[in-house]
Amino acid sequence: MNYNHATSLSEVHQSIDTNGKSKWKKLFAFFGPAYLVSVGYMDPGNWATDLAGGSQYGYKLLWVLLMSNMMALLLQSLSARLGIVRGRDLAQANRETYPKGVNFILYLLAEVAIAATDLAEVLGMAIGIQLLTGLPLIWGVSLTVFDTFLLLVLQRYGIRKMEAFIVALVAIVGISFLIQLIMAKPNMGEVVHGFIPTLPDNTALYIAIGIIGATVMPHNLYLHSALVQTRKIKRDDAGIKQALKLNFIDSTIALNLAFLVNAAILILAAAVFFKTGRTDVAEIQDAHQLLEQLLSSKLAPILFAVALIAAGQSSTVTGTLAGQIIMEGYLHLRINPWLRRLLTRLLAIVPAFFTILIAGENQVGPLLVFSQVLLSMQLGFAIIPLIHFVSDKHTMGKYAIKPVVKVISWAITALLVYLNMRMVYTEAMNYISGTGNIYVDGIIILAMLGFVALLVITIVYPLLSRYRQEATGGIHTPQVSLGELEKPEYKRIAMALEFSKKDEQIISYAIAHGNAQTEYILIHIVESASAKYFGKESDDFETRKDQEQLDTYLALLQSRGIKARGQLGFRHRAKEIARIANNEKADFLILGGHGHKGIKDWIYGETADQVRHFVKIPVLVVQ
Repeated sequence: MNYNHATSLSEVHQSIDTNGKSKWKKLFAFFGPAYLVSVGYMDPGNWATDLAGGSQYGYKLLWVLLMSNMMALLLQSLSARLGIVRGRDLAQANRETYPKGVNFILYLLAEVAIAATDLAEVLGMAIGIQLLTGLPLIWGVSLTVFDTFLLLVLQRYGIRKMEAFIVALVAIVGISFLIQLIMAKPNMGEVVHGFIPTLPDNTALYIAIGIIGATVMPHNLYLHSALVQTRKIKRDDAGIKQALKLNFIDSTIALNLAFLVNAAILILAAAVFFKTGRTDVAEIQDAHQLLEQLLSSKLAPILFAVALIAAGQSSTVTGTLAGQIIMEGYLHLRINPWLRRLLTRLLAIVPAFFTILIAGENQVGPLLVFSQVLLSMQLGFAIIPLIHFVSDKHTMGKYAIKPVVKVISWAITALLVYLNMRMVYTEAMNYISGTGNIYVDGIIILAMLGFVALLVITIVYPLLSRYRQEATGGIHTPQVSLGELEKPEYKRIAMALEFSKKDEQIISYAIAHGNAQTEYILIHIVESASAKYFGKESDDFETRKDQEQLDTYLALLQSRGIKARGQLGFRHRAKEIARIANNEKADFLILGGHGHKGIKDWIYGETADQVRHFVKIPVLVVQ
């Protein structure tokens, strides 16, 4: 674990250089982050509201989708602005602004939002697998645990490959619905009329609230503010302005594609179900079942299931990234990605698994609704701080948002928070009226009061207090004194050798950092099967050869007048290197960037990464 991550998504931070490129190459270099964000707007959790809107009211609620998409575009552009200008993601900015207790609660709520998002993705993928293969839902839920390591595979190939993978999945969803729309043959005149604002009755209002309330995903605001920092830009006025402009174009294209997918679901439901009098279709399974009958095509339901799986799979990748950003930003804590992914996925699978096991598959719908309620609770705690941060001229300088944008942003926030609070209140009251348990009712009421109190603190605190002094993300760097910079002198330098071609480089770096009085400690870890089992008692061929090689290195160094001694270590490579360095009281450690490979890298992490956590001295990694 690492407690000192200053940058967001450090493995890919500024990994894509946008400088020195032609106009078109620069444009494409900036394209990507918004596509990862856009998948949150077409995840399985949004499908139910789109299906209900289309099947009950035809094309009449298309304007609600368009309006909610414009709201999302504004809020996502504010998130990108925070990351580009301040070099902070939303979680880091919150940590620097709010008190520790408030931050911890905000962190817990953000984690709940991630788990709720993952729950919708798990259920969506499981339903998709069931519709495509006939596999029982409980087995589909269990199978989703195996996509845990997908993100880890993608991360090994860099952020651009990950973005390409997500774009490919989004394309699968889009093409699937495009083919289904061609089969459905919607009336384009009626489709156009659907963009004229109208609400036929109170039920239409309720569905419209559901569409708007489910539009902005709280984890996407954390995600976007971090992903834009994967682009390396010039930190002058021209560079920042260009980054803001190109990221806005990226967001506009990506979120409009998400809008087209949601609109396609609603239009498909209107053309197939509403037109044939099937206004009761709101469940994903019902829609899939009726498509073949009403379109007289076996291809349509297959494409529907494939699109559902692709939507769930793309969302699961971005949900994990958001979880990493939240944990690192709020807690300055980083754990191995595989563990982070597994924890998130288990928090989603366990409730889904036991709900289906105990209550049956017919309770999947209510579970999806529950996941959306959990997301609704978190939304205000992501949007409100975001608007505070991008409005603050002290940290944003001349890039703070204009008064008009500020007014529109607060108006959208008030609407979204009201709609989501209304949704939470309705669900809570329905639950209270049905339990009859006074203690449970009391807990729910206290939780709701605490929810409102926290919302007030989130709004008021930034207005009443100054930003913490350690915040360093502003445009104007505070005046600091470096004092007298003295070159450190190391008495004992430890070096971990691999007995490979890299050793010469490691030894050269070690000698370059020492002086005539420095003593060098040569370390090598024996990794034979016998050595791992018997440790120091091992006397196998590999141990003897390693000792001979170590003695050879020592003789060569001593022949040059360099003080050196060596020591073999056994069993766990990282822990042994750290133990020997600590026992020998080394004040500097040098090792190669070589660690485990393949699956071991995922389970244990790289040796260099682990060693840093076991020692309290400077560590130099030679790549």
